[in-house]
Amino acid sequence: MTIDLHADPITLTAALVDIPSVSQGEAAITDRVERALREQTTGFEVLRHGNVVLARTNRGLPTRVILAGHLDTVPIADNVPGHFAVGPAGERVLYGCGSVDMKSGNAVFLHLAATVAEPMHDLTLIFYDCEEIAAEFNGLGHIERDHPSWLAGDLAVLGEPSGGWIEAGCQGTLRVRLSTSGVRAHSARAWLGDNAIHRLAPILQRLADYRAREVDIDGCVYREGLSGVRVSGGVAGNVVPDLAEIDVNFRFAPDRTVDQAVDHVREVFAGLDISFEVFDFAPGALPGLTAPAAKDLVASVHRHGGGGVRAKFGWTDVSRFAARGIPAVNFGPGDPNLAHKRDEHVPVHQITDVTAILRNYLTGAAR
Repeated sequence: MTIDLHADPITLTAALVDIPSVSQGEAAITDRVERALREQTTGFEVLRHGNVVLARTNRGLPTRVILAGHLDTVPIADNVPGHFAVGPAGERVLYGCGSVDMKSGNAVFLHLAATVAEPMHDLTLIFYDCEEIAAEFNGLGHIERDHPSWLAGDLAVLGEPSGGWIEAGCQGTLRVRLSTSGVRAHSARAWLGDNAIHRLAPILQRLADYRAREVDIDGCVYREGLSGVRVSGGVAGNVVPDLAEIDVNFRFAPDRTVDQAVDHVREVFAGLDISFEVFDFAPGALPGLTAPAAKDLVASVHRHGGGGVRAKFGWTDVSRFAARGIPAVNFGPGDPNLAHKRDEHVPVHQITDVTAILRNYLTGAAR
């Protein structure tokens, strides 16, 4: 099956949805994207690296914009192939796995690559695999390692679902494991032991009492959160346990580094008799909206009726670009709250709207 990049991006989205591409099963969709970019665009250098497709122009323009999106989806839930229907609000929508996260965003980027004849920026397109699973498999991470020159640019736009809003930057994430120890005993003689589960009580109290910080950066308000996300303990129904654990997730505003986030969590639980292990983290990304290329995108959104600008609370791959000093935003069709759901669906007007906004931005019409 050939995908037509010159087709309406709504039709192109439907074609992409109908190509199953669960994480680590992206070969078929990657083949079609690569072939389409080679055959249906002009002026692009195209590179295939595993199940990542990269394409870039080299027109010698003063700025370069990166359009990046992941090709993989979560496991299919009886929602491929997709279908059109009338949505809950009476609008026309496209249902299907990946319709929100993020084949509609990819369709917009592919369509623009084929139809924007005279962009005012050089363009780099990156379509990558394995975003939905462990970071070690992430195709964008492999490009960072093997082809870092392809990640150079003045602004990166990730097609993550944002409902047509610019969701700037992202929050960082940190997970720590707090462990308590006690003395094992028969529960009939509980006084001979020291219950490790009971020792979790002060940890839980501090989590309940925690008040999240709100931070305004470039007009985007990030709200932090500290949450217990997993509790483990117990040996048998008649044993006082000698070990209990609780995993705590800290979502932190991008004005903190990972080290500062770790220090903050240590402070929250200071003075408790616990062990403290950091086992997962990823830095946040500052919004970078003061960069000239980002300002022009914001102007295009405002001029052409987009949703505006707000903070991104979750973590996305914009963090990888921010770590390289490149301003990065999330901007795509679809409600992120519908991502990964069985009834995942995108209002088709959002695909059209995002396409129009980005076309005006890339051609300079927003000015």
